[in-house]
Formats: sequence, C-alpha cells, structure tokens
Amino acid sequence: MSSQPVQTVNTSSDKLKIALAIVAVVAGVVGFFVLSDQSTPVRAVALVAGLLVAIGFAWTSAQGRGFIGFAKESVRETKKVVWPTRKEAMQITAIVFAFVLVMAIFLWGTDKLLEFLLYDVILGWK
Repeated sequence: MSSQPVQTVNTSSDKLKIALAIVAVVAGVVGFFVLSDQSTPVRAVALVAGLLVAIGFAWTSAQGRGFIGFAKESVRETKKVVWPTRKEAMQITAIVFAFVLVMAIFLWGTDKLLEFLLYDVILGWK
C-alpha cells in the first residue's frame, strides 16, 4: 500500500468563479443598502439577485460542488439522529435548570462564607 498525498488541483477558472461569487454577494448587499430610498421589495430583489448570482458562480466551481456535497452529507447525517421527544426535552431542561439553581446557591453560600471569614474573622471589620 502506498500512502501518497492527494493533491487537489485548483484551476484559475475556479478561483475566478469564487472571486466573482464573492463580488456578487458584496454587490447584492451594497445594492440593498444603496437602494434604501426605494421600496422594500426592490431592495430585497437586489439582495436576492446578488445571492443567486453568487450561488450560480459557486455552484460551477470545484469548491462549490464540494461544499454542496458536504451540505448534502450533513443533511443526511441529521436524518440519522434520534431526536428526543418533547417529554424527554422537558425533563432534560428541568434537570439543567435544577443544576443551575443548586450551583447558584452553592456559589452564593461559598461567597458569603468567604466574605464572613475574610472580613469578620481575619480582618475584624464589621
């Protein structure tokens, strides 16, 4: 078995596509703020158009296809997760709140004990 490192090839066209995608996103956001005197739908169309153009550029690049593959795998993995029922989620939340309450009381008591020891016993301030 050979353990040769795998090299990815980034062509200049892929780098250009990613750069154009970034420019399209920036243009959409800038257009949204430049058109502040226009109605809200016009501003939203400028923003969405910039994002769609950026997605189009990114989709055609190797990095974009890799990201889309990663996103699909992520969605597939979340479908495998066994999500807790409402009852289980409420029980877990109650346990967390109870623990936080106990810790708050413990820390308050520790603070008061140290305050008593430092100011009253050691320093003699009352």
